[in-house]
Amino acid sequence: MDRFDQSPTDPAFVQDPYPFYDRLRAAGPLAWWTDYEMPVAASHAVVSALLRDRRFGREDPFPPVRPAHQAGFWSVEEHSMLELEPPRHTRLRSQVLRAFTSRRVAALGPEIAALAHGLIDGFPAGAFDLLDAFARPLPVRVIARLLGVPESDAPLLLGWSNAMVGMYQACRTHADELAAAQAATEFTAYLHDIFRAPPDDSLIAQLLAVAQDGKLSSEEVTATCILLLNAGHEATVHTLGNGISGLIAAGHWGTPVTPDLVEEVLRHDPPLHMFTRYATEDVEVQGHRFARGEQVGLLLGAANRDPAAYADPATFDATRFPDAPVSTSFGAGLHFCLGAPLARLELLHGLQALRERRPDLRLTEPPRYADIYHFHGLRRLIVS
Repeated sequence: MDRFDQSPTDPAFVQDPYPFYDRLRAAGPLAWWTDYEMPVAASHAVVSALLRDRRFGREDPFPPVRPAHQAGFWSVEEHSMLELEPPRHTRLRSQVLRAFTSRRVAALGPEIAALAHGLIDGFPAGAFDLLDAFARPLPVRVIARLLGVPESDAPLLLGWSNAMVGMYQACRTHADELAAAQAATEFTAYLHDIFRAPPDDSLIAQLLAVAQDGKLSSEEVTATCILLLNAGHEATVHTLGNGISGLIAAGHWGTPVTPDLVEEVLRHDPPLHMFTRYATEDVEVQGHRFARGEQVGLLLGAANRDPAAYADPATFDATRFPDAPVSTSFGAGLHFCLGAPLARLELLHGLQALRERRPDLRLTEPPRYADIYHFHGLRRLIVS
């Protein structure tokens, strides 16, 4: 297996990781990323297969002893379905899906459109940061409505979410870990206050009803609410920012926004670039022997740019879908993103509103990506 050195915080890599992914992919089905000390997969075929391979999972068979200062964070994450495997994952996901129905999500469409138009109404004159004015507030307000928490608390939710997802960034510091633990503790206390009297038609109320039947614990309800905000918000913000920037740069801002265009937005420059899994048994995959507990890194961003799956993959092609293979942006298998239908709806209505109201939108400075790997998103997006 070929070995590759590449710091995930290197400025050149942060701005454009795709050339490195091309080198990894050319080396074979698996390559060793020395900075992470693990094999990684960069092809669409291998990433897709390993996302579905039940011999790998999210739970560490040999969980480490966590530092005491991180306790607040892990006390939430240990109940999150993102980090669980069957049978607990199966029970938790099935119960959450009973509340997080496709009908409930679809009914949010008009509300998302109205929220988007309301944000556009508030755009300032001249150049401004579209992330702050649109991409960040839209998904957090949608999640607030879905959960049944006051929209006026969106800044609080946003702050907690940003602090908690910082735990998954390569550049995190001790201060970031303290902030994540404090955010998790404060977010939990906030939700417990909401739990005392949730709005009748809210997702929180439905989850609590399931908990009263003994099918979910209070900790699982709390972790699910936090997961919906953190995963849904962080990914959608980056996808909106990357997508708008990509559409303008490719000369497609005038292209009608359709579900197929949204799929190309998701493929071309996705918000999450690495998803790690643990071998749950001793196993040989693609000529490499994994011992139980060893990790593999699945490079979603690389899989989405694989020329074996997509013709001219670096090009934003508004006509690529529906004929192209589904991207890996939402994962696959047991941990396929629960919020994928909501994310697609937010992207569709958000981009449609922007395209309708700001047909002459243009970049006023080159976009720069933030140092947040495994995530991949812009630091700011200045437009006029």
